[in-house]
Amino acid sequence: MPVLEADRVVAALRGTFARDAGRVELLRTAAEKIHAFGPPYTSVYLYMLHGGELMLEAHAGRETEHTRIAVGQGVCGTAVSTGTDQNVPDVTAVENYLACNNWTRSELVVLIRRGPTILGQIDVDSDHPDPFTPDEVAAVRTVADALAILL
Repeated sequence: MPVLEADRVVAALRGTFARDAGRVELLRTAAEKIHAFGPPYTSVYLYMLHGGELMLEAHAGRETEHTRIAVGQGVCGTAVSTGTDQNVPDVTAVENYLACNNWTRSELVVLIRRGPTILGQIDVDSDHPDPFTPDEVAAVRTVADALAILL
């Protein structure tokens, strides 16, 4: 599986920003461009932090019923409460996992930060077990860092 080409996603985000697009369009562009790379990016969700809750603001791939997630709940909420990205190779091994669907086997959550402040996160679900290499994580981190600047 090829590594996400973060520079292409960031270029698309910059183009969207240059057109004076709003936050929702920036987030949707990120989700769609990451998802378009195909496996292992089965579904991509962009959650933004509002107080003690993550709210789904854009996605590409499968729908999810998890449009609001409390900080500390599931993999997404754990990322915020601990302040660390989460790379979960096997979601069935996580006690407080919130399943978006029955096919997801792994999950990657990369925080969108501006300095020490967490703005939100990129949440990637994959139908493949353990697909997120350090290079994949770094590529998603590059997109998250670009969003932190553009939002």
